[in-house]
Amino acid sequence: MSLPFTANDTARLAEMLHQVVALGATPGGVVVYGTAAGDRHVLAAGTVAPELGDLTPTEHTRYDIASLTKVVATWPLIGSALEFGLLDLDAPIRDALPAMNGEAPSGEATLRQLLAHTSGLRASTRLDQYRGADAPLYELLCREPLEDAPGAHRYINRGYILLGLALAHVNGRRLDEITDDLWNSLGMPFTTFGPIARTPQVAPTEERIPGAPRIWGAAHDDNAALLGGVAGHAGVFSSGVDLATYAVHLLTAYTDSTSSLGDWLRVSLIPQATIEPGLERGLSWILIEGGRIAYHHGFTGTSLYLAPETGRYLVICTNAVYHGTARTRIAPLRALALKIIAAA
Repeated sequence: MSLPFTANDTARLAEMLHQVVALGATPGGVVVYGTAAGDRHVLAAGTVAPELGDLTPTEHTRYDIASLTKVVATWPLIGSALEFGLLDLDAPIRDALPAMNGEAPSGEATLRQLLAHTSGLRASTRLDQYRGADAPLYELLCREPLEDAPGAHRYINRGYILLGLALAHVNGRRLDEITDDLWNSLGMPFTTFGPIARTPQVAPTEERIPGAPRIWGAAHDDNAALLGGVAGHAGVFSSGVDLATYAVHLLTAYTDSTSSLGDWLRVSLIPQATIEPGLERGLSWILIEGGRIAYHHGFTGTSLYLAPETGRYLVICTNAVYHGTARTRIAPLRALALKIIAAA
């Protein structure tokens, strides 16, 4: 079943989008929402960035989607690798990486634990601390001691960095090459790992140092940038229309009993750990109501929401990190999006 959005939904989303822009939460943004049945709606407000004058963003404007990389790149590729027997969900991550000698406490974390953020790995990830090391990155990360006992939920980027390295190893190809094939097959021409050209079709993010060039077309995430812009946890650029296309593929697969992608999505919407009361973690996705609604955020000001039972999706693309911490600045828009998509 695909349950359309109402005129009241549209009015509320449009009002909130314009409100967060007017309050300076973000230079501008795009909301794309619709259903698996094919109806699609686009809302836009503000500008791509002050540097570009009055240029209004569109559903084709590319945004740094930050941690949405986890569910748009790493998560589907893990599902595909499981299907073809390249990976085992409950095997240690070290088994999916080149052979290493000696103890590797973090390498004993399973793929399931890494996907669900229950691995106990160190939460702080500073890849700059490994510069000049005498071993490859995967080995350095696996050698690290655990910070907590596995089982409890704690959001950890380094787990997805390891997953990205594992995907490249078991496929025998670079992560950006594998993802390009995936996104091309799904009809997502505006989605790619960076860096990409600094053009008016790309929303800039943060100015880290006053007077220095603003980050524009390169990964905002420091660790992704140190990896050349290609990592399992961040680094992807995409557009509202591409993320909507991706959402429709997922929602359509969910209702298809013969679809391996649908199987992977259904498995991933089974709660694995509690984040807080009423909020759970599946495999990558954040879940409410036992998996009836799934979503994920990106640090830069992006979000993707799915309601598989009603066939609804909603995409938020902003560069709210342009003005500082995106999480608090666009929280009202994210809260309304979740409320609307979960209400049906």
